Amino acid sequence: MKSATGAILFATASLLALSAQANAMTQNQTTAPAAVDPTPMTAEWTGAFDGVPRWDKVKPAMFPAAFERAMAEARAQFVAVRDNPAAPTFANTIEAQERAINAFDRVYPVWGVYNSNLATPEVQAIAAEWNPKLSAFATELSLDPKMFQRVKTLYDKRQTLGLNAQQMRLLERTYRDYVTSGALLNESQKAEVKRINGELAKAYTDFSRKVLADEETAIIIDSEADLAGLPDSFKASLADEAKARGQAGKWAVKNTRSSMQPFLMYAHNRPLREKVYKAYINRGDNGDANDTNATIATILKLRQDRAKVLGFKNHAEYRMDDTMAETPEAAMKLMMSVWPAARARVAEEVADMQKLADQEAAAGKGPKIKIEGWDYRYYAEKVRKAKYDLDEGEVKPYLELNNMVDGMFYAAGRLYGLQFKENTGTIPVFHPDVRTFEVTRGGQTVGVFYLDNFARAGKRSGAWATAYRTRTGLRGERIVLASNNNNFTKGAAGEPTLVSLDDATTLFHEFGHALHSLLGKPYYPGLAGTPRDFVEYPSQVNENWLLTPDVLNRFAKHYKTGQPIPAALVEKIKKAQTFNQGFDTVEYLSSAIVDMKLHNRETPVTDPDAFEREALAEIGMPDEIVMRHRLPQFNHLFSSDAYSAGYYSYLWSETMDADTWAAFEETGDVWNKGVADRFRTVLLETGNETDRKQAYRTFRGRDPDVQALFKRRGFPTQ
Repeated sequence: MKSATGAILFATASLLALSAQANAMTQNQTTAPAAVDPTPMTAEWTGAFDGVPRWDKVKPAMFPAAFERAMAEARAQFVAVRDNPAAPTFANTIEAQERAINAFDRVYPVWGVYNSNLATPEVQAIAAEWNPKLSAFATELSLDPKMFQRVKTLYDKRQTLGLNAQQMRLLERTYRDYVTSGALLNESQKAEVKRINGELAKAYTDFSRKVLADEETAIIIDSEADLAGLPDSFKASLADEAKARGQAGKWAVKNTRSSMQPFLMYAHNRPLREKVYKAYINRGDNGDANDTNATIATILKLRQDRAKVLGFKNHAEYRMDDTMAETPEAAMKLMMSVWPAARARVAEEVADMQKLADQEAAAGKGPKIKIEGWDYRYYAEKVRKAKYDLDEGEVKPYLELNNMVDGMFYAAGRLYGLQFKENTGTIPVFHPDVRTFEVTRGGQTVGVFYLDNFARAGKRSGAWATAYRTRTGLRGERIVLASNNNNFTKGAAGEPTLVSLDDATTLFHEFGHALHSLLGKPYYPGLAGTPRDFVEYPSQVNENWLLTPDVLNRFAKHYKTGQPIPAALVEKIKKAQTFNQGFDTVEYLSSAIVDMKLHNRETPVTDPDAFEREALAEIGMPDEIVMRHRLPQFNHLFSSDAYSAGYYSYLWSETMDADTWAAFEETGDVWNKGVADRFRTVLLETGNETDRKQAYRTFRGRDPDVQALFKRRGFPTQ
């Protein structure tokens, strides 16, 4: 996230960004006015841990009044700083904004959870009504000429103010944020920016609502024979989903990745795999009321118009103005350096699968087929079994979710001295599935960790991390409230939840974000957020400890026998670590390349479907794979600005991640305390207090080496 122009703007801008990512919002509903007291939502948090959200007291109907109260508080604080008759100083202008705490600091995290985890029709209606209002409010503050003049006065004489390095960085970034928001524009241009931001807020809401509507659908299966090949635990979850939909005795494959992926991996019924596959990849692209193509075209036009008004050539240059990559060309250079090797590996993978399918057909064990998208995961598992004698179904019984959670806590303790003690039931939560943990370090409480693991109706797909409260020195905040949100398929009633290796990796990945929050201790709130292409770096680094012997031997235990995972099976997993990397890389990287091509142009795309096809043809996209996120359902790009012209950031971060893991491996001990301490103090604790490129150089002694990434993925080094 871009650093804010002070705490007041930080709260409102953060709220806007999160509300724009709401994934279930309707435009044909409005909230009826009602006299609802928002105090339980806006009041300072009380109780243990310096106060926690009172999920047991808040109700969606409070949001409109809560927003009004929060805006009034924030505006009053803003005006008090802006209209201070004293001459501008760093203390009475920049620090004064940074110190401000208002109701948005409480409403924002609650709103985020309701939008992402509890998106009922009532919440959808509130979001549709309020996103444009929140956008207008945030834009109003960011374009205020009197406040900007105070900041500019300080900026122009910054070398004479005697500021320390952090203060200088904060002042320079505050000024830069005002300018890139449009503070130097004339009044008519500012009005245009306000209009565009408001229209974008509506469009983001519309896009998110439509995608969620398609994800809420399911394919109903009547015959158990059609489930041949599926693990019993997964079949039971499909039965539970059908029952929840009033279809007891049947099975329902919900149109989300958590259901699609295992179905395509295991189901023998090829026509049914095709049906599930096509339903999933065509979310938002069915020419019906939930089709998003026109919405995307609107968003692209508005983004280009805004970029032009703000003085940028296009949206990509506007969004990359404050990133590590700095330019679209730098991001594309990295992506295209990896793309040829990934494509070549896909060709090898498809050849292996086609050979196996042909052998089955010749032996009368199946029809003669050409490998298609709905076959890739299914035959990849067969090849994995043939090449490495490794069956995903053989591994899953050892990956019981609660044990994996204990494993990630163990790793955090060993690396960073964090200890996690479950306290579920002692503080309010927003859903019965949510577990909570007190986090200590050196005997001192440093945080509370909220863990919401399971998919449910009204919860957006994917996985994400949030923080309800961060730690900053200026405000005297001590206890972080961090949260992880996943979409694992819960085990059937009375049964444990078994996860795949991919799910376990996701668990460790999101926990890396939580660790970044729990360990962070910047002094100024405005230096807490990091560039988009740094954000994923700590989380990707944390994935590495999942498959270490210490974690597997202690926590990968068979859910029935309690026996640890056999050493022979672990060896198979390690040997197969680079297996299917062509698919994984191409699926992701094609999405990132198309994102950049889509936004690094001055003429906005009007036909997203046609553009997607043409862009993929230009780079030689393999026929057997689709983008991980096709444009019609690409929430990263179109539910907010967040990852637009920025999906490359996962690869940028993974380049640093692979090189960081190499730093641990070079010591001969991946738990090396010296490297862990340096990683924590230089990169995790510091937020954005120093340039992140320079911080990485301080940690590693040089820039990241992309060859570590090639080695990890099993591609030929360059």
